[in-house]
Amino acid sequence: MFRLTQYRADPDKAEMLVTKSLETVQWMKSRGVKFQPSYGRQAFKVDGKYRFWGGLCVETWGGGEGLIELETKAAEENGIEILYETKGLSLLYDDEKVYGLRVKHKGKVREIHAGAVILASGGFEANPEMRTRYLGPGWELVKVRGTRFNTGGGIQMALDIGAMPHGNWSGCHAVGWDLNAPETGDLTVGDNFQKHSYPLGIMVNATGKRFVDEGADFRNYTYAKYGRVIMDQPGMMAWQVFDQKVIDMLRDEYRIRRVTKVTANTIEELAPKLEGVDPDQFVKTVKEYNAAVQTDVKFNPAVLDGRGTTGLDVPKTNWANTLDEPPYEAYAITCGITFTFGGLRTNDDGNVLDTELNPIPGLYAAGELVGGMFCFNYPGGTGLMSGAIFGRLAGNSAAAQVKGG
Repeated sequence: MFRLTQYRADPDKAEMLVTKSLETVQWMKSRGVKFQPSYGRQAFKVDGKYRFWGGLCVETWGGGEGLIELETKAAEENGIEILYETKGLSLLYDDEKVYGLRVKHKGKVREIHAGAVILASGGFEANPEMRTRYLGPGWELVKVRGTRFNTGGGIQMALDIGAMPHGNWSGCHAVGWDLNAPETGDLTVGDNFQKHSYPLGIMVNATGKRFVDEGADFRNYTYAKYGRVIMDQPGMMAWQVFDQKVIDMLRDEYRIRRVTKVTANTIEELAPKLEGVDPDQFVKTVKEYNAAVQTDVKFNPAVLDGRGTTGLDVPKTNWANTLDEPPYEAYAITCGITFTFGGLRTNDDGNVLDTELNPIPGLYAAGELVGGMFCFNYPGGTGLMSGAIFGRLAGNSAAAQVKGG
């Protein structure tokens, strides 16, 4: 956490994330959430055995869809009412405490009174205006990986009553995403528009050149920042290129039907098929890259194997393989934003703080609208884990407040 966030992660929250993760997963399991080994995304078979890499070895059963299904079932079994088609408009606040929420439910405005409110409505990644204002020019054009409803409303209603903004407001989690994916997420495809096997190949931009070290570190520690790098390339796009040595190792998302993909039997034949790319420079790039690969170092995708390149302006540090076994496959990608890093300041109880750093009675927060966890980059898996840990914390704290009167 500290290495990837340049030591700007909130130390107390980072400590809780690390020390509370196991007990939180066990608690979730006791509530009906199922987990399974992450063979498809976080393991490679090396010498006949699956080797998990990058710090993640389990995932929720059924992915995000399965997680929501099981959590919804648990909520309903515990008598929790869920209102759909309901937008939060503002907090009910008497200048001393929060006592509910003003909402628009199926077109009609109503008030919901409560002893405490927990905001868990995500960041502002689906709001083009806020993306441009805080992340910068060009961000209004990126694809949104998830729901179109995370428009920053929860953050704004808290700021409107004096909550303290916190964290890396100009930062976000953004990844390589299919070039022709829709503007916002598609539930029939889920997260399969992502393209995260780039450490096994090379990425080139419109000039036909490599622009990033694809093997700088495990995918978990680079993918969330490389979306921004891709966005900064000409045309906000790039192509990932692989040969047959690694095709069987690509993640399942490369095998979906809705994918922007071209194939060819030679690099020269592939070059003009990479739409928007300088074909001559691409051929030159591949030749220079092939000549620079340290083929005397053993390839091992489950560790930082040190199989890199020499003499290139943009090195590849690990997992460098020559591109010389056809047919070749290439995939067009752009930037897909997942969530934003800026949000609200909370204390160790999940209570939202005001600009004088005093708790706002009755107001709690969890999930991606809590600021201070991530800056500049993000370790894979920590978003779901922190959402679970601090969601449970906020729930316990809010319940204790209500029970205490």
